Amino acid sequence: MKLSIKTYSYAVFVTVAAWLPTLAHAQHYPSRPLRMIIGFPPGGPTDLIARLVGQHLFETFAQPVVIDNRPGAGGAVAGMLMVKAAPDGHTLFIASNGEIAISPNLYKKMTYDTVRDIAPVSRIGGAQLVLLVHPSVPAQSVNELLALARAKPGTINFASSGIGSTAQLASELLKFTAGVDMVHVPYKGAGPALTETMGGQVQMLITGFSAAQTHIRSGKLRALGVTGVSRVKAMPDLPTIGESVPGYQMMSWYGLFTTVGTSAQIINRLHGEVAAMLKRPELNDKFVGLGMEPEGSTPQAFAAQIKEEKTKWAKIIQLARLPLQ
Repeated sequence: MKLSIKTYSYAVFVTVAAWLPTLAHAQHYPSRPLRMIIGFPPGGPTDLIARLVGQHLFETFAQPVVIDNRPGAGGAVAGMLMVKAAPDGHTLFIASNGEIAISPNLYKKMTYDTVRDIAPVSRIGGAQLVLLVHPSVPAQSVNELLALARAKPGTINFASSGIGSTAQLASELLKFTAGVDMVHVPYKGAGPALTETMGGQVQMLITGFSAAQTHIRSGKLRALGVTGVSRVKAMPDLPTIGESVPGYQMMSWYGLFTTVGTSAQIINRLHGEVAAMLKRPELNDKFVGLGMEPEGSTPQAFAAQIKEEKTKWAKIIQLARLPLQ
C-alpha cells in the first residue's frame, strides 16, 4: 500500500509526539533528590558501597542522594519498596546477589520477581568475603579453626547477616566442604553480625571484606582467610580458604537497580554514570580498598547474569538443606 505524503507525515508526527515526553523527561533527569534503598542496616558492605555510589551521583547530578536502609526478610522488604516506586529513575536500589539471586529461592511469600519486576542498571563489582573469628578463639589459621570444630562439634557458633544470606551460605558451604559441625546464628544485617562477633557472643563470621577491614587492623577481629580464588590486593598476606580447603570458593557481587518501566534513556544514563564512577581513580581505589573488583556491565548483560545466578544459588541452597521461609 502506498502512503501519501500527508498520511506519512501524520504517522511521523504521531510517533515523534509520543516519544518527545519520554525524551524531555530523560533530559531533565533527575528533577528532585534521589532515594537509594538498601536492604540492610548501616555499617555493612552494601551500605558502604551505596554511599560511594551516592557520592558520585550527588557530585554529577547536583541532587541530594538519600540513603534509605530498610532491613528485613533477606532484602525483600527493600525490594518491595523498589517495586512499588514510580518508574522515573528517582528511586534506586543497591543490592547484592543475596537480595537478587538468593532470597527468591528461599522466601515462598515474596510477592515480586527479581528478574521480572526490578530493572538492572549495572553490576558494580565482585567482592570477596572474609572469614573472621573473635580473638578469644584459639585458632590462627583456617586449618586450626577446622581442627577445633572437629574436636568439639557444635561448639563453634557462626554469625550471618540473615537466614539465606550470602554470609550464611558461605559458612554452610565451608561446613559441607570441610566436613565440620558448626551452629548458625542469624542477625538482621552484616552490621549487627559484626558487632556481636566483636563482642564474643559468636565465635565466627564470614562477611564482606569491606566492612571488616577496620576491625581486622584494630585487632578486634582476627581474619583467617578470604573466600575467592585469589588473595585480595588490600591484604595480600591473607590466604584464601581454598588454600586449606581445596575446592572452596564463594564470591559476592553488588549492583545498581531501579524500577521496571523506567525509560531506557534514564537507565542508560545511570549505567553511564556507574561506568564513569568506576573510571575515577579516587573512587576506584576506594572500591578496591573495600575488597572489591570494580567491573561494570550493560543492563542487558547484567540481566543475563542474574538469571544464571538464581539457578546456581538454588542448587547451593538445596545442598545446604535450608528451609523455605
